[in-house]
Amino acid sequence: MTFNGLHCDLASLSLLSNARTRSICGENRTGAKAGGARDFPPIGPDGRPTGSARDLGQGWKVHPCDTIAPGETFVMADIEGPGSIQHIWMTPSGDNRSSILRVYYDGSEFPAIECPIGDFFASAFATPGSFAPIRSLAVCVNPGSAFNCYWPMPFRKRILITFENRHPTDTKRLYYQVDYALNDVPEDAAYLHAQFRRSNPVQGAIHTLLDGVRGKGHYVGTYLAWQVNSDGWWGEGEMKFYLDGDREFPTLCGTGTEDYIGDGWGQRSFYNRTQGCPIADEDAGEYSFYRWHTFDPIYFHKDISVTID
Repeated sequence: MTFNGLHCDLASLSLLSNARTRSICGENRTGAKAGGARDFPPIGPDGRPTGSARDLGQGWKVHPCDTIAPGETFVMADIEGPGSIQHIWMTPSGDNRSSILRVYYDGSEFPAIECPIGDFFASAFATPGSFAPIRSLAVCVNPGSAFNCYWPMPFRKRILITFENRHPTDTKRLYYQVDYALNDVPEDAAYLHAQFRRSNPVQGAIHTLLDGVRGKGHYVGTYLAWQVNSDGWWGEGEMKFYLDGDREFPTLCGTGTEDYIGDGWGQRSFYNRTQGCPIADEDAGEYSFYRWHTFDPIYFHKDISVTID
């Protein structure tokens, strides 16, 4: 069998592939081969080119970003498969909670991923100019208000990625790039899904992270943004994974919140390839965690639900 070029790591970098690399951004909005840098500078009222490339013409930066009005949904990418998204970069303006990312696979009416931008990139408390760096395998957040995602997103027929501006008054500006490869997708490749849940305040003692999932798959990661609104230590909440018919008692049960993300005896800021706490602000009561199951996915065959105490 030949390497398909869709899911890459250091071990596969030397392998040749028949995959075709493509990329969508403001300068090539369809990802077409030889489709980049084709725009001409816009013409002003006086009939002369305008903008930063007015003296340079076609082939230079003309359309680096898009603007999204309040209530508008912008199509970032609409790609015919088969293939896989390999990297998404973006630096959006405005607040992140009112910017919603959605991903639809193979013509589905319902999104498999539906999440505010900041939460999808493990940065719920981030504001423009105030980003906590993240250096992980799946998500990188860099100082220039830059989000990067390396979660593989295979698709067989089509993938649609949209960005909705839910802010009531602010027009948002979006710089972005979607990098992908086209080739046949293995029969056993799963689709990436993501759910967003928010309890403010938490009702009772349990917050549900995930439920309603049926079928076969594996759980690959958790991101938690925790706002502390009471005195005392909050970190003994146990992560519970209910697998394949579990009801009253879970198959997987942790020993505390900070233990689940790989720390212990309290919580402080750290980050690494698979787990981290980018924000641990005791004064503001804000804590931000990620735990990627990159090397220890949680397999289920019928159903799964996930809660934290």
